[in-house]
Amino acid sequence: MRIGFDIDDTLINLREHAFHLYNRKLKKEIPREKFLELDRLEIHEPFGMDDEEGKQMWMDTRDEIYYTDCPPFPGALELLQELAEAGHEVYYITARPKDHGERTKEWMKERGFPVEDSRFFYGMKDEQKIHTIKELELDYYIDDKPEVIETLSEIPIKLFLKDQTYNRHITHIPRITDWSEFKEIIEHHSL
Repeated sequence: MRIGFDIDDTLINLREHAFHLYNRKLKKEIPREKFLELDRLEIHEPFGMDDEEGKQMWMDTRDEIYYTDCPPFPGALELLQELAEAGHEVYYITARPKDHGERTKEWMKERGFPVEDSRFFYGMKDEQKIHTIKELELDYYIDDKPEVIETLSEIPIKLFLKDQTYNRHITHIPRITDWSEFKEIIEHHSL
């Protein structure tokens, strides 16, 4: 099978990682519960920043957010390793900017993600992912952003939404809250 994955907030816990970095950089102690209450993608509001300040904070901190010790979600790394070992084609389709693509690919390889260069796509806006996903003729695709998933509803692909506080309003797409759930789906499909 051909299975595509978004990276940030789908395979790795990027926003929460950034939230903790913000706490350290700003010398704050905003509790994790405040992060878990966020109903939008952006994380700056608990720190008292408006959208413009939040965007600037993200840009100023982006390298540190992207390339430090951001953890994968529990079970994500092991699942992808198992999928690759079982002969499934694992694709990564990320909206990370073009100037971060190669470095992101290497960062993921260093952490043990099964990355083949020809199956790693980056440098596109979220709404442009649909073109890559269509061309790859994936069997499954998993992302965290409702806008991305909804652009794919017209193509023959099994879509899943990685559960996040900002996408809970979407009820018509199956969601992944734990990566062991997706493992069971794939195993059932392979029978």
